[in-house]
Amino acid sequence: MIHPKRRLRLIAATLAAATFTLAGCEAIILGGAVFGGGLVATDRRTTGAQLEDQGIELKAAARIRDAATLGNVNATSYNRLVLLTGEVPAEAEKAKVEQAVLAVENVRGVVNELTVAGNSSLGSRSSDTLLSGKVKATFVDDKLIQANAFKVVAERGTIFLMGRVTEAEANRAAELAARVPGVQKVVRVVELWTDAEAAAHLRQTAPRQ
Repeated sequence: MIHPKRRLRLIAATLAAATFTLAGCEAIILGGAVFGGGLVATDRRTTGAQLEDQGIELKAAARIRDAATLGNVNATSYNRLVLLTGEVPAEAEKAKVEQAVLAVENVRGVVNELTVAGNSSLGSRSSDTLLSGKVKATFVDDKLIQANAFKVVAERGTIFLMGRVTEAEANRAAELAARVPGVQKVVRVVELWTDAEAAAHLRQTAPRQ
């Protein structure tokens, strides 16, 4: 069911398909309109959304501990859309974690990228931390995108990109991330802006004369 007034434009999966589950009647739609290639404000979430994301991650972590005691699960929230990464021992656990996170207050959708496998090693997780840092540094050095418009998550060599960006920015970020040594795959989980949304944001964040 697609709610006529609230549509989330999401482009996901570069070389891999993501699983999308929605809370309530909202719909996630692949694709979206493009608004040039201009840069806008550093963080494209409202202050309220940023605080909500922090709360969602804390609450999701607690729900995950109850739902999957044997797995290694990470929940990352951006604009109330939660990305699940890590490992669980069985498909049943994967579904159980997803439903638990969907039940968290203010969550509007879940992108379930959990893998059914044994937990990753400490060395693998340390490598992922370094890898995400290298990707972020690459974004900072680039002149065509706003680094802080993206949230970068690394899991077993896969880079997940989250944010509210134009299609040109999403493509550029994926291209840059794929060039970083050690990156095995790039998956975009980004909300694409329409012309009207991007223009409205520019008006709201433009310095007042």
